[in-house]
Amino acid sequence: MSTSKLDWADDAAAGDDFQRTETDYDENGIKTVVEYRMDDQGRRIKVTRKIKKTLVTTQASAAVAQRHKWTKFGAEKNKKPGPDSATTSLGSENMRIKLSVGNKDQEKNEKDEAAKAKADLGGKKVTCRLCQGDHFTARCPYKDTLGDVDDAAPPAEEAEGGASGSNTVGGKYVPPSLRAGARGAGETMGGRGRDDYPTLRVTNLSEETEEEDLWGIFNQFGRVHRIFMGRDQVTGECKGFAFVSYESRHDAEAAIKRVHGMPFAHLILSCQWSVPKDKL
Repeated sequence: MSTSKLDWADDAAAGDDFQRTETDYDENGIKTVVEYRMDDQGRRIKVTRKIKKTLVTTQASAAVAQRHKWTKFGAEKNKKPGPDSATTSLGSENMRIKLSVGNKDQEKNEKDEAAKAKADLGGKKVTCRLCQGDHFTARCPYKDTLGDVDDAAPPAEEAEGGASGSNTVGGKYVPPSLRAGARGAGETMGGRGRDDYPTLRVTNLSEETEEEDLWGIFNQFGRVHRIFMGRDQVTGECKGFAFVSYESRHDAEAAIKRVHGMPFAHLILSCQWSVPKDKL
């Protein structure tokens, strides 16, 4: 079969100029790269690639955006602020994981701490309040079955018979809700309830988050009144949310602006105003 136009591979000469690369730009800014070369089987091939650069804008937290404006130092002192892919290198490191049956080191440390605590008592006898055994109450093996002993909680009849404004009845402490003249359970010492404080709801927390981590984050914006973190009743790990109450609404507004979108423990935090239960 004869054709009026020869194929590009047949038309190309077998000279040295066959293997070459041609680059072109069109009116839309698309870069076209045409490469003529030989494949592994000795055949002439033509590879065409089209490249288009697109500017993508992403929303970052205030702390990350501020770091992009920092001036560089050292060998990068005269370079413009912001990340530079030319100075970023990816490397691999072999990680060795040692597997063991159970956490023997933790058990050993707990036993050492218990022995040290008994030694600090100076020979005094240690008695459990639950089972009367020779161990600390917090480590009682029968704690779940016997229940906890709370000698500090007074009976309701005895508390109601106390004098008005008195903190103790018969040498025992009386909570504010059980004192004479109290409005009932839920009354606080200052007369200010939980919903009276400006409260924030923080979500997308990791399971390893502790309350000390949240105090460290929110204390820098003002005086924090209370932090409540949701925990799993079985594992005790964070359930991914927490409530933070401030003394001042101005401090709470500053915390929302800085914490919302902040990266923490490989996650992006979400911080919003908490809605009271009666308004849900």
